[in-house]
Order: sequence, then C-alpha cells, then structure tokens
Amino acid sequence: MKIKKQLGVGVMSLALGLSLIGGGTYAYFSDTEQTNNTFAAGTLDLTAEPTTIIDVDNLAPGDSIVRDFELQNSGTLDIEKVFLETDYNVIDAEGDNTEDFGEHIQVEFLYNADNLDEVIYETTLAELKDMTPEAVNEHIFYPTLGGKGLEAGDDHDFVVKFNFLDNGEDQNQFQGDSLELEWTFVAEQGSGEEK
Repeated sequence: MKIKKQLGVGVMSLALGLSLIGGGTYAYFSDTEQTNNTFAAGTLDLTAEPTTIIDVDNLAPGDSIVRDFELQNSGTLDIEKVFLETDYNVIDAEGDNTEDFGEHIQVEFLYNADNLDEVIYETTLAELKDMTPEAVNEHIFYPTLGGKGLEAGDDHDFVVKFNFLDNGEDQNQFQGDSLELEWTFVAEQGSGEEK
C-alpha cells in the first residue's frame, strides 16, 4: 500500500503542478476605466408677447387698428420656421348675417414699427384661415426672419394692421357683431447637426 500511496501522491502532485503551469500560461495584466456620458435634449420654446394682440370695441367700416407683438425664442434650440394657424368665431348679434364677417376684416403684416407703410403681406381673416401654415410662413415670417429663423435667445417684433373694410355697400348685417380671433404660432426646429 505504500507504493500505491506514493504513486497517488505523485499523480496528485503532478496534476497540481500541471494546473499551476497551465493557469500561469493564461495570466495577463488588466485594467478597467469607466466613463459617464449624458445625452440632454434641447428645448424649443416659442413665446408670444402679449398674448392678447387685439381687443377693441365699436368698430365701424373704414376703421383700422395697428398692433405689434413679439415672438421670442426662449428655448435652447434655434427655430427655423414659424407657422401661423388662424381660427375665428363670429358672434352674430342679430342673426342676420349673409356674409362672413372675417371676409371684411383685412390683415396687413407690416415690416416694423418704423416703416408702417411697407406691407409684407395683405389678406383677409377668412383667406388667412384657409391658408396652410406653410404658405403663411412663406408669405409672412420668411420675409422678416429670413433663412436663419429665430435663433435661441432671440426675439423679433411684428406689426399687424387690421382694417374693417368699407366696401361702399350696406354692411348693416355686422352691427353689434363680434369676431373672436385665435392665432396659434407653431415653431419648428431646423435640421439636426453633427455635434
């Protein structure tokens, strides 16, 4: 039994030695490094000041009102295009309207407060309501903002003139009527860029 014991110990020693040699063959240096990365989306924030552009009473055919407002880019991303969606509701005081009051309200978009006689675009509220937002951008905002749009942190003044058109005919159907106008300004960012 002594030989068997010695032989067993020898085989075990040999196996242990081979495993140490084999294990040493696969040893290598290693190191690790961790990085912390962040993706933060920018913001697109278009603001209109004031939020009530016009609020007048007692209009008569031939009257006109000039108002100015400011569009501000309060976000961190540039605004390439501004779209305008127009909607309105006519409140017919007597219930006798045969025409749309919006067809008799002309809108003139003017260049700025200094050049009130320079018209960018002229239309009626009824026509403006039917225009696509893209057409409004092309005719109104692109001529004033240009290809660069409204950059982050910038603002731009706009002047608009509303005319109650005197068509030289009987417009009694509009006496006492009111028109509630809603303008929705929609901002669109430009194409993405490599950062």
